[in-house]
Amino acid sequence: MSTKAVILAAGRGTRMKGLTADCPKPMLPLNGRPMLCHVIEAMEAAGVTEILLIVGYKAAMVESYFDAHPPARARLSYKPQPSQDGTGSAALLARDFSVGEPFLLTFGDIIVDTSVYSGLLDNAEGAEAVLALKRVDDPYRGAAVYVNDGLISRIIEKPPQGASTTPWVNAGVYLFRSSIFEELDRIPLSPRGEYELTDAIHQLLAAGKSLRWLEIKGHWRDVGRPEDLPDAERSLR
Repeated sequence: MSTKAVILAAGRGTRMKGLTADCPKPMLPLNGRPMLCHVIEAMEAAGVTEILLIVGYKAAMVESYFDAHPPARARLSYKPQPSQDGTGSAALLARDFSVGEPFLLTFGDIIVDTSVYSGLLDNAEGAEAVLALKRVDDPYRGAAVYVNDGLISRIIEKPPQGASTTPWVNAGVYLFRSSIFEELDRIPLSPRGEYELTDAIHQLLAAGKSLRWLEIKGHWRDVGRPEDLPDAERSLR
């Protein structure tokens, strides 16, 4: 039986400034190899055998690299995101790939240990989705996640600094069932004019679906800015 994963890697990464002028952000080097290689290898170590890359900006660079340097165990396939109109649209492109099976989903610029992917797969039974969460001092930079025992009760996107009473932030690493596609089909445009994956997760919660969570106890790096690169490299050594 295959274990499937989807990596969203279509964006340019404008916060990286000139570093992504000629290179998509997931292909920026960490310790001498593209960031995406480290994501794929951690998934492979968790038993993933099929990976779909959602590509867009400079997609040919991604495909040509992995044609020349294929993963050791996982089979790669690609799907272009025609318009850069949000993470929800990107995730929806995985419907045919998943064929009704649970699948991991993350981003090409999020670095975690393989134990996170293994933990999500181990906690899939009986849940519509499982979200990886990281404990932080204040989750104002991302999505504050409120939990009740093993289940997620509420998610607040970009709360004001100091306003949250939870230490948990959404880490951008998920396990989904095919029900996510029904929600992605009906999400509206967000205020910033994009279709957001997180809106589909909110809809699952509103429908009373069971969303579990997993604590990331090891390293987690959301590599969004040039100053994040040295920390990400150190976490991989």
